[in-house]
Amino acid sequence: MKDNPSIQTHTLSEVEDELIGKKGTPERNQYEYELQLETLRRLIRQIRKERNLTQEELGKLVGVKKATISKLERRAGNMTIDTLLRIFTALKADVSLKIEIDHEKEVKIA
Repeated sequence: MKDNPSIQTHTLSEVEDELIGKKGTPERNQYEYELQLETLRRLIRQIRKERNLTQEELGKLVGVKKATISKLERRAGNMTIDTLLRIFTALKADVSLKIEIDHEKEVKIA
């Protein structure tokens, strides 16, 4: 098969920059933030199911209502770090938090 000179190829980074915005822009930062939240939500649901826990059972372990767990898994609202840590602790998951400031200073909480 011959290459078609009229077809352009682009890297994933180029497409992301074009469609979402360049890294560091408010649009790209918001997109990446929402993507991270979605990843956490899916992870909570996946681990909860692997541990054979209902939303109500997890809520009791965490000290919140079933509705709170349901909302977190469905994308409604934001999670506080406290709630997030309590959920993963209840799910018996190891959690570490890395904060990087100006790419020079790094704080890890394990």
